[in-house]
Amino acid sequence: MERREKHRTILVVGAPGSGKGTQGRILGNIPGFHHLACGDVFRSLDPGSELGKVFLAYSGKGRLVPDQFTVQLWLDHIRGAIHNGGFRPDEEVLVLDGIPRNLRQAEMMADYIDLNLLIYLDIADDDVLVERALRRALRENRLDDASEAVIRRRLREFERETAPLLEYYPVEVIRKVDGEQKPVDVLHDVIGIIQEADTVADF
Repeated sequence: MERREKHRTILVVGAPGSGKGTQGRILGNIPGFHHLACGDVFRSLDPGSELGKVFLAYSGKGRLVPDQFTVQLWLDHIRGAIHNGGFRPDEEVLVLDGIPRNLRQAEMMADYIDLNLLIYLDIADDDVLVERALRRALRENRLDDASEAVIRRRLREFERETAPLLEYYPVEVIRKVDGEQKPVDVLHDVIGIIQEADTVADF
């Protein structure tokens, strides 16, 4: 992205196991939205490549990948998606989950995203999150979620690193959704929020 044009963006935020990836993927299948999950971008890296080794070195221990590496990979992916026509920023709203993960990333990305909505999938019970993440690890063969100890470390890191985004972004763009509901009920709430925002924002 040679020009730092800001893309209309919906940010889906939630702890590991909250279902933010599920909701993001569904939105991405609706015309007018383009979903990008940072975790999926990382997992698509060749494990034998230099970037893949960096990712595995951190994710295998439940650690966050360094901010500069993460944001640069995101920018490269967005640039490629625009170039190949996969993302049409003039026609589509960008739906992000997993990035920005902390205040530093949010600051680094401020020149690139115009945040229309932040949808927070709230689940207060860590045991529910752990159970969901373990089920997902088995279903999707995700090594980064295969250990309960790693999951609980990631939950602590979410509270420390990502939850402060709820204070960083303007309160008027933040909407909270009960993430303990069935996925279809969460989707109902998310769609309702977007439809309501459509009356005041140019989606």
